[in-house]
Amino acid sequence: MGDGSPDIVVVTGVAGVGKSVVAQGIARATGWTLAEGDGFHPPANVAKMRAGRALTDADRWPWLAALRDWIAVQERAGSSCVVSCSALKRSYRDVLRDGNPSVRFCALQADGEVLRGRLESRREHFMPASLLNSQLGTQEPLGADEPGVRVDAAGEPAVVVVSALDALGL
Repeated sequence: MGDGSPDIVVVTGVAGVGKSVVAQGIARATGWTLAEGDGFHPPANVAKMRAGRALTDADRWPWLAALRDWIAVQERAGSSCVVSCSALKRSYRDVLRDGNPSVRFCALQADGEVLRGRLESRREHFMPASLLNSQLGTQEPLGADEPGVRVDAAGEPAVVVVSALDALGL
């Protein structure tokens, strides 16, 4: 951020948009700590998604609170970091920012066909392509008053990472 406070970037978007790849690329380029938001889901959430059932807000609140608390530890320590987290709704992003003024978002966007193709080719992930429509229906775009940037994620991963770094000024 340039003012001595940590820079905390949360890479957001629906399943298949490339959150993990972009977050990993930002972490590599900056040397920052990386947290994969999926790793903060309680086992019941993972089981529900594996079964093809969409999470409810009630399912998400404890997950978001755990991520917010992890971010708060980084913020208090003055440590810059990058986090991958769908954060599809503004209310979810508000939870992550609560008490964490250094948080800004990198909202990845791609059309449904690109996303569906990526999800259908993925292996070893608990989020099935069948839940994409649910996520697209839930997604609220980053508001003009929310800190962050929007990045087109339709291209090759390395290009999207560079675009994200440029948009974030990193």
